[in-house]
Amino acid sequence: MHPNPLFRSDDRQAIEAMIAQVGVGTVFLQTPAAPRAARTPLVMGGKNRIQFHLAKANALFDHLDGASTLVTVDGPGGYISPRWYANRDTVPTWNYVAVEAVGIVRRMADDELETFLHRLIAMQEARLGGDRWSADEASEAVWQRLFGGIGGFELAVEEYRPTIKLSQDKPAPVREAIAAGVERAGNGDLAGAMRGLPA
Repeated sequence: MHPNPLFRSDDRQAIEAMIAQVGVGTVFLQTPAAPRAARTPLVMGGKNRIQFHLAKANALFDHLDGASTLVTVDGPGGYISPRWYANRDTVPTWNYVAVEAVGIVRRMADDELETFLHRLIAMQEARLGGDRWSADEASEAVWQRLFGGIGGFELAVEEYRPTIKLSQDKPAPVREAIAAGVERAGNGDLAGAMRGLPA
């Protein structure tokens, strides 16, 4: 988390909406062998609950149940050039939106994993629009073979540590000039996030 309190938020609803919108994150854990990380799709499983799955062959798999774990989620981000300031006597920086979620993980039962997978597929297929694929289109043999190779987990979030660093420390006209530069550079998501801040 960024040390400047200006870049923090206590809005849990907005934080959880951002996690749901991004839909993917990284799980970090210190295992007996070494620190490990795994990138995985995420689904909000209710208030202060983040669900995910991993392959049973993943180095984290056997160490997660009952462990204190960190999950990170990255929203839009990008380089901020001094060229976008009226006064160029400054240095570059990086604007970004990111959330750290810390809590205890528990292994989900198979029926919970099945529900999670169907929710995950339905959510992601809906984002694509058009003719959706359904899990029912996979044969029972294919589904069970793949299902047997993964396990589901749920993080009970004890603390969210968000950083929303979008040039809030600059006056509104300067922030708009930066957002315009970011947009011209092809990063519309970051520009939109900057413009979505209260004036």
